[in-house]
Amino acid sequence: MEIEFPGAGECSLFAFTDGDDASGSPLHRAPIVVLMHGGGPDHRSLVPLARELSDTATVILPDVRGYGRSVCRNPAHHTWSQYADDVISLLDHLGLRSAVIGGAGLGATISLRTALAFSDRVAGLILISVEDIEDDAAKLAEIAFMEAFAARMRQQGPEAAWSPILPDLAPVIGSMVRDSMATVDRESAVAAAAIGYDRAFRTIEELIPIDVPTLIIPGTDWRHPAALATRLAERLQSAQLAQVGAWSDLPSAAEFGQALAPAIREFILNHRSEFTSPR
Repeated sequence: MEIEFPGAGECSLFAFTDGDDASGSPLHRAPIVVLMHGGGPDHRSLVPLARELSDTATVILPDVRGYGRSVCRNPAHHTWSQYADDVISLLDHLGLRSAVIGGAGLGATISLRTALAFSDRVAGLILISVEDIEDDAAKLAEIAFMEAFAARMRQQGPEAAWSPILPDLAPVIGSMVRDSMATVDRESAVAAAAIGYDRAFRTIEELIPIDVPTLIIPGTDWRHPAALATRLAERLQSAQLAQVGAWSDLPSAAEFGQALAPAIREFILNHRSEFTSPR
């Protein structure tokens, strides 16, 4: 089912779920899990994973604003706070009091920001490939990286924008990015690069207040360091670390879904009572 819902800045946002009921609304079979894609792909990169989990939960896949069909061409509306607000707008649109929130890379950062800003709306977290928390020097490097990406996107389009980056990406991430290129809205992608100017977190200590059940699946590269995932699992009150093998070496979103689903399914089943009870 396709879901369109309003976002700030006069942006129409988009999400997808396989679950329908007779009225045409998403099937509210608890628990509800909202999973967000990484920076580059769109919601379609997580469709195979969602379908692997369909026997366990209702999975809703948003396009983060600036990606896929959530077109937002104003850079001022690309901030971490706005992305978290968009998650809550989706829950409100669907009449959901709370949900398990998660995602990969960019989606994991949005999930953490949402849990901190709206703790009463987040029943649990699924964090895949958590993005690094940069020091000042690394943040400046990220800004330069995003500015160069935006310039290539604006002047030459998606293929040129991603060309110098793709060789350094894990195979499955590169596959997901390539699958999304044909439908990229160029102006929206340029605007989304403005997130580089915002700062999600300065230290891991900012995340300590999070106290919901949390599954952390480590990343495998310098921008998503496994050491950070381990530290986060140690510091958060109700977190656990899942080892999923060399998932980044997989060739496509389908194999990615098959590899990650067992750990996520076990996590959801182990906490089903917490995820389905009113908060």
